[in-house]
Amino acid sequence: MTGTGTDAAALFASARERLVDAPRERLGDLQEGRRFLGIPRAARIVPRGTAWHLGVLLLTDDAVLATGDIVRSRAEVRRGFAAESQRRRAELAAAAARGGVPEGETVHLGWHPIDLSALDAASRPLALREGDALVRWSAAGGWMPLARYLDERVELLRHPPERA
Repeated sequence: MTGTGTDAAALFASARERLVDAPRERLGDLQEGRRFLGIPRAARIVPRGTAWHLGVLLLTDDAVLATGDIVRSRAEVRRGFAAESQRRRAELAAAAARGGVPEGETVHLGWHPIDLSALDAASRPLALREGDALVRWSAAGGWMPLARYLDERVELLRHPPERA
């Protein structure tokens, strides 16, 4: 098992080399507002670095992360919402703006690190099955070899389709 975890680490190292000039996206953590002189302050998203967004994975200089929520920063405005989920996304977008994320930029929340040495057949979104490193690109999707997945995602990030 250690050899395959090392193989996955080598695949990610190779991806980092190919992505040196590719754009990165922000990582953040939601910081609930504290009270100041008894007045509650609004939540904001605090920066936690940057990563290359490779589908269900985020790749930093020294870690592999599983994606969580993705929010595009925008100024807070009063609106009516048909669904509570829309209201929550608008709150997160405003929290990103309050945290200093420029309007229109993407920030990732709720991400978590993946321990490559602890991968097994039950891991998600990366797993080891029969000695092969695989990635599950969606909850309903099948498993795909990690090498092929990284090749496709790196190519998309380096050369995005027109109007993407």
